[in-house]
Amino acid sequence: QVQLVESGGGLVQAGGSLRLSCAASARTFSMYTMGWFRQDPGKEREFVAAISLSGSSTYYADSIKGRFTISRDNAKNTVYLQMNSLKPEDTAVYYCAARKLVLTTTPNEYSYWGQGTQVTVSS
Repeated sequence: QVQLVESGGGLVQAGGSLRLSCAASARTFSMYTMGWFRQDPGKEREFVAAISLSGSSTYYADSIKGRFTISRDNAKNTVYLQMNSLKPEDTAVYYCAARKLVLTTTPNEYSYWGQGTQVTVSS
């Protein structure tokens, strides 16, 4: 079992920045691909970013490319999402997720999920 705890969400003005963190309980954190997803009420959960086991490969949704950066620190069992130039349409609950080994951008293929952290961007 892997427990994930997100933090760092909040209210920010458009153009501002936030950094989300996700702490994992897994003893073998480096064996897990990590992803960030977001969801608005009434909408499907959508892919934001994913990072490979070592951090050498990253993938981003087109809507956030160039503004968000995913990274991980395997020594701290933590994955981060640096969000810059935030827009009102980035408002959502952000979730981190983990799956063993193979990187994917599909939510249903992730085995473990955090409880989510709210990000609200005001115009």
